Amino acid sequence: MTMFNLFKNNILYIAGGLAGAIGGFLYWKFVGCSSGTCKITSSPINSSLYFGLMGSLAFGMFKTKSKENDNK
Repeated sequence: MTMFNLFKNNILYIAGGLAGAIGGFLYWKFVGCSSGTCKITSSPINSSLYFGLMGSLAFGMFKTKSKENDNK
């Protein structure tokens, strides 16, 4: 499997991860945590990683089976 095929087969996961990470950073920037005790939203790295994972999982729900996998 080439790198292009790997990217093409997982484009929804990658797009969801990027969208979630950007959304998480923006959430930290504009909403954030005023007290600083929130585990996820108190730091831009934590917020971006968490929302990136959630975005990847959410976008991955829309992935359909390919015909190649049905033959195996």
